[in-house]
Amino acid sequence: MKRIITSFLLICFIYFSPNYDVRAYSSDPEKFISEIIEEAKLILNSQASKQEKAEKLSLIAINTVDVKGIGYYTLGKKRKEINNDEKKKYEVLFEKYFLKSFTSRLTDYSDPKISVIEAEKVNEKYTIVKSMLLKTDKKPEVKIDWRVYTKNPEKPLIRDLIIEGLSLARTQKEEFASILSTNNNDINALFIKLEEFINK
Repeated sequence: MKRIITSFLLICFIYFSPNYDVRAYSSDPEKFISEIIEEAKLILNSQASKQEKAEKLSLIAINTVDVKGIGYYTLGKKRKEINNDEKKKYEVLFEKYFLKSFTSRLTDYSDPKISVIEAEKVNEKYTIVKSMLLKTDKKPEVKIDWRVYTKNPEKPLIRDLIIEGLSLARTQKEEFASILSTNNNDINALFIKLEEFINK
């Protein structure tokens, strides 16, 4: 019991201490993306283990990416056909799936050199922030556009990455649609695929 109480107090101290760094990002989309990139660089260039890097990158993603919005977009019209329990299950599975996919890709990089070029305001809800992954001796430069959702102007969120013209959210949507279409539109088939990825 003493150990439980001590652990509880420690958690409270960490999360409610004024020194605990809950990162506040800029509301300006261009600066917002620049800050995320710089924070990710520090993590990827650190001496932390791959697991520790993944955990820190996951925290960035949870705070800066509209995971729920992306999840429902990638589910397509199927989101209107499933019940509330299935929606809740999908939200939980998709977040785990997204974070694992996101961090497993990034932790293989070391010292990524990304230059933010400019921001293009599409409308009140969206801004495209254009950047470039600079070329190295082994890899060519890669154009990366960040689709930033600004419905709440004080808290921008990433809705998509467009790499060399290819939308990752749209690609994911097509993959999920393929899984459903080959399994009689059964949402449980998609749940199984997500669980397999999460647990492997």
